[in-house]
Amino acid sequence: MNTSSKDVQEFDTEATFNALKDSDAARRAMDYYLKPAITEPSKDEKFFEIRRSLSSEEAMIHASDLLRCAAATAYDAANNLRGANRDLAFSVVHMIDLAKALVDKCLECQRCGSS
Repeated sequence: MNTSSKDVQEFDTEATFNALKDSDAARRAMDYYLKPAITEPSKDEKFFEIRRSLSSEEAMIHASDLLRCAAATAYDAANNLRGANRDLAFSVVHMIDLAKALVDKCLECQRCGSS
């Protein structure tokens, strides 16, 4: 099936572009894809924030204390459980104890290095 050039409708591209030039939707689309972000993305607010002046040693001491408390809580919870749930809770106690041992080792190394 052949179509002659008479059958094909020609579009006036200049008129189409001029109509889009003043379109709010076209402007928003162009702004979205082509303009750089003017404002910084908002930072997520944190529930807790660590002060900038906190030293590494102080942070490690607090982390060690938190891990000690977490281990005590998990251990107490595990004592009230039976079977697989008890085993799972004690595995949490074990992981917390390992993390605390690593933190305490870092503290020990910091103290030996600063002496």
